[in-house]
Amino acid sequence: MTPLDALCEAPFHELSDAARARVLNRLADTEIFVALEAEPVEDRITLRLFDLAEGQMAIASDAEDRLAGFFGAAIAYAAMPGRVLAAMLAEENLTLMVNPGAPSEMLLEPATLRWLAEILSTSLDEEQSGPARLSAPSPAMVAALAEPLASRLADMVGLVESAALVSAEWQDGAEGHLVVIDGAGPDHRSRIAKAVAELIAFLPPLPSACDVAFDLPLPETALILRVEHAAEEPSAPRAPGSDPDKPPILRF
Repeated sequence: MTPLDALCEAPFHELSDAARARVLNRLADTEIFVALEAEPVEDRITLRLFDLAEGQMAIASDAEDRLAGFFGAAIAYAAMPGRVLAAMLAEENLTLMVNPGAPSEMLLEPATLRWLAEILSTSLDEEQSGPARLSAPSPAMVAALAEPLASRLADMVGLVESAALVSAEWQDGAEGHLVVIDGAGPDHRSRIAKAVAELIAFLPPLPSACDVAFDLPLPETALILRVEHAAEEPSAPRAPGSDPDKPPILRF
């Protein structure tokens, strides 16, 4: 069972809006293997497409053997993060079938891929706000955010030590909540902030506005989630097409 399967306790299209959003959030950061007509040529790929009444569809899986199993034989593929594939297919108005025959099977139409690509491409606005009075988070925010945040932190082993959810009141009277990250190196902060911001964007509307901050002194009443057994982030060579900053080029 893969992480996508674990999130699909029911068929994807029968899940609640919130549950589907969590699946898509996970898909964005999952390495996806998309079927090709032939092996990649440098940075150029030709997708294997299937005709639909509304257009064309690509096939992808979150494991190489799943892709081969669907086609009944080994097949050329390109590996890339789901966010890269979503943006690529959205631009070409293509549909995507993910994990056919698996618990996490999902058919993502062009409109869904465009929505996904739009959320994932949103840039962060970095604001330096003044000191805030921090206190215990509201029960409604804990109920809405604690479990998804804990799940997201599991992806940040070696990058952060803990995250805390607190209520904040600024000197100008503004109120909201903060996810306060502790133990993140300066080189990783923008990446971590974007990951948390994406998590919040995928959730149903929260009871309160929520932003991300780093290394603030916390009240005793803060909800603190710790990352256990932190280790250095592994470094491995990237497969062709797997670098989000250098996506492959489609050929038709």
